[in-house]
Amino acid sequence: MDLRTRSHPTWIAFLVHRVSGLLLALFLPLHFWALGTAIEGEARLEGFLRWADNPLVKAAETILVVLLAAHLAGGLRVMALEFLGWRRRQKDMVAASAGLALLAGLLFLLNVV
Repeated sequence: MDLRTRSHPTWIAFLVHRVSGLLLALFLPLHFWALGTAIEGEARLEGFLRWADNPLVKAAETILVVLLAAHLAGGLRVMALEFLGWRRRQKDMVAASAGLALLAGLLFLLNVV
């Protein structure tokens, strides 16, 4: 089995896109649970918001934003491949999408803290 292609930046971008999508899908039930607390009353929502003030939860929110940005950037890269065809600068597109995802997480973190 030839593993050389698995170290190529475009394969890593493919993997990040798929893993971020999977992790976001796993997050959805937690999101719906959190929204459900708002329906159950003001006291339950207030308790949830106090819990969400935990620094560990804030870190998880930042990771979630990075996952969302990475998935969006990966999806845009795939769409560019579909509609624009293969480009010689694929590595540049991968680096730009990774940079934008990290920038989104950093901006969110700076705004949250």
